[in-house]
Amino acid sequence: MNNAIEFREVAHTLNDRDLVARLSFTVQPGDTLVLLGRSGCGKTTTLKLVNGLILPTSGEVRVAERPTTQWDLIQLRRQMGYVIQDVGLFPHFTVARNIGLVPSLLGWAAGRIQSRVYELLEMVGLNPTQFARRYPHQLSGGQRQRVGVARALAADPPFLLMDEPFGALDPITRLELQQEFLLLQQRLRKTIVFVTHDVQEALLLGTQVGLMQSGELLSLTTPAGFLASASSETQAFLKGFHHAADLRGSLQREKQHHD
Repeated sequence: MNNAIEFREVAHTLNDRDLVARLSFTVQPGDTLVLLGRSGCGKTTTLKLVNGLILPTSGEVRVAERPTTQWDLIQLRRQMGYVIQDVGLFPHFTVARNIGLVPSLLGWAAGRIQSRVYELLEMVGLNPTQFARRYPHQLSGGQRQRVGVARALAADPPFLLMDEPFGALDPITRLELQQEFLLLQQRLRKTIVFVTHDVQEALLLGTQVGLMQSGELLSLTTPAGFLASASSETQAFLKGFHHAADLRGSLQREKQHHD
């Protein structure tokens, strides 16, 4: 199966307003497309078009060479891990039961589910003997987000959809999870669509960066190509990125001076 995601002149209209329009791009198997843009630009709408939470008004979204309108939507969504900012863990389920939910729905044997849960907890940096029996309220924000990633990977889906998954975390935890995500992707090679408004995150995590504005894709390029772009919207994002880099450099120099 060709685990690519393809948009062919896709639009989605609601109340006579185009939420997205003229979207045409391909995410090749094993690539990470990061959709970057301001709030309300259509990033999350684009993500929902991939797993059939919404369907195109015109054009075609193809997943593994099949239009989403021709998929059984339950089967389509079982091909995709989904990670969101507020995680969405079931509060009355243990960590192990949260992670094992989809495999149990697929009819996996109990021993296989437990083995997979423990494997995934190790993979995301949580000791299974310490965390498997905990409940979500007993975890920190970063730990809950790790469990959310593990749950998304539980049935080994070929695709991952990630909607600002690290956006609510403190900067240190966010950086740790970004680095762990990179290591996981190098190992697993999933086909990923990742939504963010953080240009630093986009440049760090994406093999492709798609910049969206008013429901359209302004550019689609590599991180290096994004950094070299002269477009006004790209420069607006890069200005904030360079300002943050300059500020970090100044703080580091000041610390070294005091030390």
